[in-house]
Amino acid sequence: MAELVRLDVADGIGTIRLDRPPVNALNDALVAGLATTAAAAAADDAVRAVILYGGEKVFAAGADIKEMAGADYVAMTARSGGLQAAIGAVAAIGKPVVAAITGYALGGGLELALAADFRIAGEGARMGQPEILLGVIPGAGGTQRLPRLIGPSRAKDLVFSGRMAGAPEALAIGLVDKVVPDADVYTAAVEMMASYASGPAVALRAAKQAIDDGLGVDLATGLAIERVQFAALFGTEDQREGMRSFIENGPGKAQFKGH
Repeated sequence: MAELVRLDVADGIGTIRLDRPPVNALNDALVAGLATTAAAAAADDAVRAVILYGGEKVFAAGADIKEMAGADYVAMTARSGGLQAAIGAVAAIGKPVVAAITGYALGGGLELALAADFRIAGEGARMGQPEILLGVIPGAGGTQRLPRLIGPSRAKDLVFSGRMAGAPEALAIGLVDKVVPDADVYTAAVEMMASYASGPAVALRAAKQAIDDGLGVDLATGLAIERVQFAALFGTEDQREGMRSFIENGPGKAQFKGH
């Protein structure tokens, strides 16, 4: 597992690196490694922000079809549960997460990218949910996270057709947040995460949880979630430092310690 997925940490940024050439196909071993590595990134206080990265050529071209082609209902119930759990572990990381997408992000690869808070794509990136072309549907979040991100009609178009969207279209429909030259994808992801890595870690976690949890409930319940998270932050050192620095030095100059 270690050679298929690893966690590299530098300057408060943890990079979850998929490394299963040639296309980072999501087989059982890689999925297990992803779950373990996501949990490690979540638990490591030295990691203040996270990048999902598949390398310079490809993010992840989907599930390992050869591994699943002969599976029956019982086997796929267990296997899809494991894939959902691994991608769910990424979504549950209580820190800012960006997917740095080069090349293909297809099927389970796109579903992994959807678990991030942000997505940066190279100009040559291609994204899609091609499962329908295999006679099945997305099974790791594509029918759920994708419509929540880009709306049901656009999600249905991608899921029903199985077609791939290029980077310009992905940007236009909100599937990705930024498009950069292919060679600059990882650097752009580091630049985005650097500002979060120096921010108030507890407040960032609270903001992420409030937004994510609030999306699944009514407004009144969401406001209650927000109120509890907001009030709890007045027990942190970062709140005291942030407000002290604002009063003494003006906005944007606080030195947060992350607790």
